[in-house]
Amino acid sequence: MIEENLAELATEAPGTVLPQVLLETDLADGYVPHSGPTGAMFVSFNKRGVSSITLDDDAADFEDRFEIQFGRPVFPVAELPPKLSRGLDKALATKRLGTLQIDWEGMSEFQQAVLRKTAEILPGEVRPYSWIAKEIGNPKAVRAVGTALARNPVPIVVPCHRVVRNDGHLGNYYYGTDVKRAVLEAEGMDVDTLEGLADRGIKLTGSDTTHIFCNPTCRDARRTTKRHTVEFRNESEARRAGYRPCQHCRPAVA
Repeated sequence: MIEENLAELATEAPGTVLPQVLLETDLADGYVPHSGPTGAMFVSFNKRGVSSITLDDDAADFEDRFEIQFGRPVFPVAELPPKLSRGLDKALATKRLGTLQIDWEGMSEFQQAVLRKTAEILPGEVRPYSWIAKEIGNPKAVRAVGTALARNPVPIVVPCHRVVRNDGHLGNYYYGTDVKRAVLEAEGMDVDTLEGLADRGIKLTGSDTTHIFCNPTCRDARRTTKRHTVEFRNESEARRAGYRPCQHCRPAVA
């Protein structure tokens, strides 16, 4: 009798209950729409931090692709947690990762190393894939670096758009070269000049007053006037000319 009475009282739970339970038990992520440097994007998160940033405005498509990629569902929520919201706003304003919490779980140690190093590249500057590989102590892993960047789940805040081909050309980008160019230009980079150097085979520039050579977009290189700028095709050429590497952009990594 008691069971029958209880059964009569049973009712269907509100549709918001399951998503909330999954979010609280860390079996799903939440997400919000957000404006980014190229327009609409979605930002997902969990208890560990921001788990993905997707440049898109189609929520259904985003949800489907998220579940395929991460193996768990994602649900829309009203807002980001305050700490994440502040961190994201600051990261987008300063164009630096800063203290924004990222969910690194699920990434290999190698991918984490690649993305953390990429996050050190300053806005308005770029580095080649080989630079990342050398900086993380694995100079032969240039192709693997490219693969790790192609799978970057948090673009923009971890600026994989600031990594270019070893010959200096922009190279590929998950969202297309036009988007990569637009984001770099929004950060103050003269992409046409960069591409022009690459077309001529110039990978490094130096100052004939300091005799220091840099990556062409290094903040020190940009302060050198055209009159005092010397161009080099490679590190050996720069060293033969008596130049030493910049300590800021580290164009030659031991």
